Amino acid sequence: MNNKIVITTGDPNGIGAEITIKALNKLNIPDYKVVLVTNKKILDFYGKLDKEYEIVEIPFDGEIEPGKIAKECGEFSYQSVKKACELKPKAIVTAPVAKNALYLAGHKFNGQTEILQKYLAHDGQRAEMLFVAGDFRVLLLTRHCPLKDIKITKETVAEKIRNLNEILSEKFEIEAPKLALCGFNPHAGEDGILGSEELEILNPAVKGLLKKGINITYPTPADTLFIEAAKKYYADKKLPYDCYIANYHDQGLIPIKTVAGEKTVNMTIGLDILRTSPGHGTAFDIAGKNLADETGMLEAIKAVL
Repeated sequence: MNNKIVITTGDPNGIGAEITIKALNKLNIPDYKVVLVTNKKILDFYGKLDKEYEIVEIPFDGEIEPGKIAKECGEFSYQSVKKACELKPKAIVTAPVAKNALYLAGHKFNGQTEILQKYLAHDGQRAEMLFVAGDFRVLLLTRHCPLKDIKITKETVAEKIRNLNEILSEKFEIEAPKLALCGFNPHAGEDGILGSEELEILNPAVKGLLKKGINITYPTPADTLFIEAAKKYYADKKLPYDCYIANYHDQGLIPIKTVAGEKTVNMTIGLDILRTSPGHGTAFDIAGKNLADETGMLEAIKAVL
């Protein structure tokens, strides 16, 4: 199985199966390269595949009710990701799931990244969220948590950036990656006037990283960094940095999704198996109406081919 791509179809009441079918039919990948972790009843409800891909069935006894948040869907979503990990493929591509459905099923995970870490991490590995649109890359230092609960430390910041630098060098084959670190506070703290995280946490972390030969900026106002990135992305897509490092979810995702839209791919890095996913959610409002745009799923699959 380690030479195949495993694809899950996400929440049965969302757009996951629809965009998976549409993407695979457009890509025309040889059937021996893909394994679908899903349920045939769900696939048949949302469309028809052009090829006879191998299917690993996950039980689903619930009703398919597009747009509805359901415990049975949360259980199916969880078991699908768990099975994908157990198959130990070359890569995993996941369609979107609903966190509230996972919670209803008793699985207290804030996303699929955390499930992947549970089943794939070993020897202290940590799953990290890297968002990619061509050469525009954004790493999140923290993931799905309320703003009021965001905490960073010098040690974790340094560790995450060291791991990022290694992954960019080895998996993306970027020689001496250039990294840009966003400030935590407005205007990167204004020398402590608008917050102390830069002075007490980020600056010391950067100082240590520079000593290790990692090419990274000191904390820079996020708006300044992303305005420059957007201009270059629209002009010639040759960005000044190989990766931008955001302190929290919206600081990084708003700019890359605003610029790249549905082409943004969510990558889970830091584990032995690379996982990709569309940058969007379950889109319950259009589920079952054959209106879903498969661009995100196309890009997620292409990223691991």
